[in-house]
Order: sequence, then structure tokens, then C-alpha cells
Amino acid sequence: MIVHDRPSPNHGPRRPGAPIDMLILHYTGMASAEAALARLTDPAAEVSCHWLVDEDGSVYRLVAEERRAWHAGHAYWAGERDVNSRSIGIELVNPGHEWGYRPFPAAQMAALRELALGIVGRHPIPAHRVLGHSDVAPGRKQDPGELFDWAWLAAEGVGLWPDWSIPVEPAAPEPALAAIGYAVGDHGIDADLAAAFQRHYRPGKIDGRLDTECLSRISALFHAVPVPHH
Repeated sequence: MIVHDRPSPNHGPRRPGAPIDMLILHYTGMASAEAALARLTDPAAEVSCHWLVDEDGSVYRLVAEERRAWHAGHAYWAGERDVNSRSIGIELVNPGHEWGYRPFPAAQMAALRELALGIVGRHPIPAHRVLGHSDVAPGRKQDPGELFDWAWLAAEGVGLWPDWSIPVEPAAPEPALAAIGYAVGDHGIDADLAAAFQRHYRPGKIDGRLDTECLSRISALFHAVPVPHH
């Protein structure tokens, strides 16, 4: 894999003692790779990522993995609000929902696979903590979105995609999603949270409603994730 260095000044130290145990995937949501790189390396923008993968498979390194890149923003996962201190962030060049969302090309996905396999080999990132930006910031973010092929990536060794056809014991959706890591509030599962789950684990229909299929998949994911009270 050929890596192009485009250093960003937008980073800082990770929180002391915080393990790097999450991988967060994003899309750039901008018109071109150059526009995204310009923003991610602009000190005035105060955003960055560790890696960027262009649609042709070109890979750019912006921030060293030992540093805290500014990619997740206001986020939450499994009790952690400083997601940036515990994660590696990868941006995938794609116009996003605002500028003409489209499928991620094969060359881009192949480069992502190689890059991500290296990352999970270097850091103790379990499969169930390979996440989308929308998972850790539901309602605020939609990326990488419903066209991203999580099932394929998991089959290649990065991420978790349960066999939905295997029957499991039903789990109550609120505590199950909370145990998996999602930010379930005092008022339960709202439409934004349901849509975030759907974008990752039931991308064929994003309506923010937990129908029978969604409830079944929540149960399957709950049983596939090593949560403390199992």
C-alpha cells in the first residue's frame, strides 16, 4: 500500500491511559478529495482524521496514530464521551448525503480493507468496536451511511456482522442497545438512534422504526457482542 503524507496540524495528545480500542469510519461529505484534504489540514477548521482513502484507492496519512485526531466530535460509545482519545478515524472520500451520496468503489474498499487490517493488527480494537460516525453520534451524523458495505468488510476481517439467520433469545431493545454501546437516553430509543442502528445493521430500510426485523437484529448483535453482564 502506497501512503501519501498530508500532515494536518489538527491533533493533540491522547488522554493518558486511554487505550486505542475503536475504529471510526466516516465519509468526507465534500465535492472532492482535494477539498476534503484542504479542510482536514486547515488549522482554522479544527477537524482532522488519521487516514483518508480516496475513491481510486489512494491512501493519505494526516495524523500519526499515536496522536488524538479531531474526527468524532461530540460523540458517545459504551460510556466513553472522549471517543477521539480512544479511536482511529478514517475518512472515505464520498460526496455524502448532501452532495450526491453514491456507492463506495471497489478500489476504495480494497484499500480500506488493507489499511484497516493493519490498524486492528496494531491496536487492540475488537470487531464490535469498528463503528460508523453515525453509531457514535446518532442524529448528528449519517456517515458512512447505508451504502457502506459493512457485511463485506466484516467478512474480510474488520468489524462485526452476525449471521442474522441464527435464532437467538430475544433481548429487550433498550438495555441491549445500551449494552452494545449506543447512547440510549432516559426516554429510550428515539428515531435518530433507531436510524443509526439501521444504517449500520439493517441498511435496506432506514425509517427510524424498530420493526420485527430490527428487534431481531438487535438481539443477534447483543448476543454477538461480549458485554459485561453476559
